[in-house]
Amino acid sequence: MKPGKSTSTIFNVAVLVASLGYFVDIYDLLLFTIVRVPSLKDLGVPQNEIDSGVGMLLINVQMLGLLAGGIFWGIIGDKKGRLKVLFGSILIYSVANIANGFVTGTNGYLFWRFVAGLGLAGELGAGITLVAEILPKEKRGWGTMIVATVGVSGAVAANLIAKLVPDWRYCYFIGGGLGLLLLFLRISVAESHMFNQTAEKGTAGRGEFLALFNNKERFLRYLKCVLLGTPTWFVVGILVAFSNKFAVEMGVRSPINPGDAVAFCYAGLVLGDFTSGFLSQILKSRRKVMMIFLLLTALCVALYLNLYGAEKWFFYTVCTILGFSVGFWAIFVTIAAESFGTNLRATVAITVPNFARGMLPLITMLFSGLQHYLSYLQSGAVVGIICIVVAIIASYTVEETFGKDLNYVEKL
Repeated sequence: MKPGKSTSTIFNVAVLVASLGYFVDIYDLLLFTIVRVPSLKDLGVPQNEIDSGVGMLLINVQMLGLLAGGIFWGIIGDKKGRLKVLFGSILIYSVANIANGFVTGTNGYLFWRFVAGLGLAGELGAGITLVAEILPKEKRGWGTMIVATVGVSGAVAANLIAKLVPDWRYCYFIGGGLGLLLLFLRISVAESHMFNQTAEKGTAGRGEFLALFNNKERFLRYLKCVLLGTPTWFVVGILVAFSNKFAVEMGVRSPINPGDAVAFCYAGLVLGDFTSGFLSQILKSRRKVMMIFLLLTALCVALYLNLYGAEKWFFYTVCTILGFSVGFWAIFVTIAAESFGTNLRATVAITVPNFARGMLPLITMLFSGLQHYLSYLQSGAVVGIICIVVAIIASYTVEETFGKDLNYVEKL
């Protein structure tokens, strides 16, 4: 593909690279959840701290890294280009994950999970922005569907590798190595023609993060995009990440492995992302598909929290269905990219998923705080209701962006 030109086919180098980049991103992002128990045991952390204190702190620190990285890479994406983000982010999180394999204590683990989160923050949004800008408007939904479907399967791969590789440290080395290998493939990818046009014209306000907050209409548009993604991280970061604890509370008949729960959940997510992307193209609507999947999420969360005395196989089956129900990540990020002009598009597309991910510390704080007044399961139910209801309201009021012309800039 020549620099500065668009392409009419969804099977091109940019889509391939964005897909593989998101695959490695999800592999590394979910790897800690999968190896949380064995890695913290190996580092001498007491069992009660693995499921709550240190374990939850590490997840929150990683998410805070995603939050900070989302702002940094978002600004870089609009000021310097989408490809700069794709190269820079993967280099940082690859090095960080290799370093994770060498940690000898929880302080080092905390530091490198933060750095990994910082690097991981740029991958998805920059890839989706690039794909959305190089494909024709009637085909970009197919492209983002491929990126998300291939990408989320990285969690399944992470769990499989964790089972096959005898040492959790090697899992981090593999993830970092895959990222570094991907850097060579990225050399053949061209920059977005829309970005090149705004850069050549010296368009004002490129990457102005604060511009998202100094205008009421623009801020509400941005906030709705962020809130659309909160149910996904409630499901993944609370229900699935701590599935072993939920299973104990409900008297599930066999012990549950969080790593297996993540793998089953993400197997469902792969199918969900494919289905939501496909439906979006068939129905020619992003909003309708979001509404359908959010209602399905509500039903699946209710089912999950009522698995009293369930068999192990049925528990994992519900985790798969639950993952399918939140398989709207591609639609969610695509809506964000399509809702803003070229001078703010990367800033939005990169920060929105990371702000949604970065809300997990707030969700976990609420979840933990409610446990002083309610049971573990009741606390999960209340937090789930809040996340899903807020997302449904946002979905109902967000702009329909299917088929929208993206070759415009925000007036700041």
